[in-house]
Amino acid sequence: MDTIFHHPRAHEPALFSPQDTTPPVEHFPRVCVSTFSKPIIDKFSSMEKTHQIATLYCANGAVPVYQTDYCQTSIAFYQSPVGAPACASFFEEAVAMGAKAFVLFGSCGMLDEEKTKDKIIVPTAAVRDEGVSYHYREPSPEIQADSAMTRILRETLSQCGFDYVEGKTWTTDAIYRETIPAIRQRKLEGCLAVEMEYASMLAVSQYRKIPFIQFLYGADSLASDTWEPRDLNLCGLNHAEKYMALAFECALRLEKQVR
Repeated sequence: MDTIFHHPRAHEPALFSPQDTTPPVEHFPRVCVSTFSKPIIDKFSSMEKTHQIATLYCANGAVPVYQTDYCQTSIAFYQSPVGAPACASFFEEAVAMGAKAFVLFGSCGMLDEEKTKDKIIVPTAAVRDEGVSYHYREPSPEIQADSAMTRILRETLSQCGFDYVEGKTWTTDAIYRETIPAIRQRKLEGCLAVEMEYASMLAVSQYRKIPFIQFLYGADSLASDTWEPRDLNLCGLNHAEKYMALAFECALRLEKQVR
């Protein structure tokens, strides 16, 4: 049966654009960092040399955009909403404000705990089991990461002393429909993790030609037939400083590219 996902839409002009809804912000930092964890954002937004520079709006409420100085470089950051459509929309609007490059990080479900436990995951491709990416890129089972962005992330991880593993991830829209057969199939396809945004963010960033890096860290485990929540509810707060510092280090490297 022919579905919406089989229709090429990436080259069709849109009725309106992010620039129609979001005005540019004067002196907006060239690089923007985002994560999904409110505790991490709250922690870093209260630090010295950090102040609010803009606001992102949605029906759920207003989200502050902050600016901080890291190694004498201005970096913007904000909390992304969970789920591909809202996450991608905020990304589009941050670019309309003035961001020229972007770093995103967040937790994921581990499909191969032996390979991913206690390591940063460098996603090299994503299975497109969501909807947003099909409006920005032609239909295909997977979408590949930009090799230059993956190289920057690897180099940053190595220089900062992080253990990491590379591999595919599975982007899905339906967190409560991660079925056992689907999980087994994704493992066979080589997926290390499952999350809800990466395929979409790759598609949007490539469509807009915005340098984009995303890294993941394991939270819950789907490596067996019994789900293990682990530290999912902590939202990465146990390692907030190292995750944010890693994102800022990636941002420094991207900032040099977009000057």
